Amino acid sequence: NLVGLTQVHGATAVRVTEPWAPGAGPRADGVVTDRPGMALAIVTADCAPILLADPAAGVIGALHAGWRGAAGGIIEATVNSMICLGADLKRVIAAIGPCIGQPSYEVGQDLQQGVLAATPEASRYFVAGRRPGHWQFDLAGYCALRLAETGVRRIDTLHADTAADEARFFSHRRRTLAGGGPIGHQISIIALIA
Repeated sequence: NLVGLTQVHGATAVRVTEPWAPGAGPRADGVVTDRPGMALAIVTADCAPILLADPAAGVIGALHAGWRGAAGGIIEATVNSMICLGADLKRVIAAIGPCIGQPSYEVGQDLQQGVLAATPEASRYFVAGRRPGHWQFDLAGYCALRLAETGVRRIDTLHADTAADEARFFSHRRRTLAGGGPIGHQISIIALIA
């Protein structure tokens, strides 16, 4: 019972009680369940996949966090949906999977301002870029901050840079900067075993 979403870089999280048909997932970027036998899938190619679990409550969640979704509240929406199912923040474990790393993620002023407008204390996740008026953004660090602000205490980050590690990962940014090439994604899955 593997379920995925139609991911839209938004801040909507949904609850799944029964599997939907492949390709028929709702337009959302977070999904939670308390149903044994369900597996939640997130597809990424530079954005951060985040998997969450409260094993004692039998509640899991998965979400897709690009900068826009993270700044917009997808992390909080997914954690709150888990709490509604009985998860306890003291027990929630979070894992941030492979995503674009700070050395590979040069961003402009619009992205920096968007993140800082949502989270002023996130300035520490920006360092001077290689070009004037640009910054290198630490997406995984920013996601960890947003998770910590929800009250999640156990946060593990893989620190695998999708853009820099061509042998293991697809990267939308790497493909775009190269002027094309194969399209691909990673899939991150968390399952609640019966």
